[in-house]
This record gives sequence, structure tokens and C-alpha cells, in this order.
Amino acid sequence: MGHEMFAGMGFLWMLVGAILLVVPVWRICQRIGYPAPLSLLMLVPFANLALLYFIAFSKWKRNDL
Repeated sequence: MGHEMFAGMGFLWMLVGAILLVVPVWRICQRIGYPAPLSLLMLVPFANLALLYFIAFSKWKRNDL
């Protein structure tokens, strides 16, 4: 009963972390009028920062918020 029991836990934590990042950005993209799959860029290093800057400084397609 060594470390073999927890061998797959690293992948599980990475999956949970990815879900915690992608789901809120998915909802934000939907609400501001951009394609929701754009939120998958949150999983790519440096592209996630570019996406945040794009969302923050671009003109939103929907202004009814």
C-alpha cells in the first residue's frame, strides 16, 4: 500500500483545475457575445493571458449587461 494507490491523482487534480478555469470563462464568453469554445484557450500557457487581455480591452458584442 505505497504510493501506487494515488498514482492517478495528479491527473484528477489537473482535470479539476482545468474545469475550475474553463467553466467561468465559458460563461463569460457566452454572455459578452463571443464564441464559448474560445474559453478553451485558458488551458494553453500564454494564450490564457492573451485571452484575458482580449476580453478586458476589446469592444464587447453585447452591451445589454
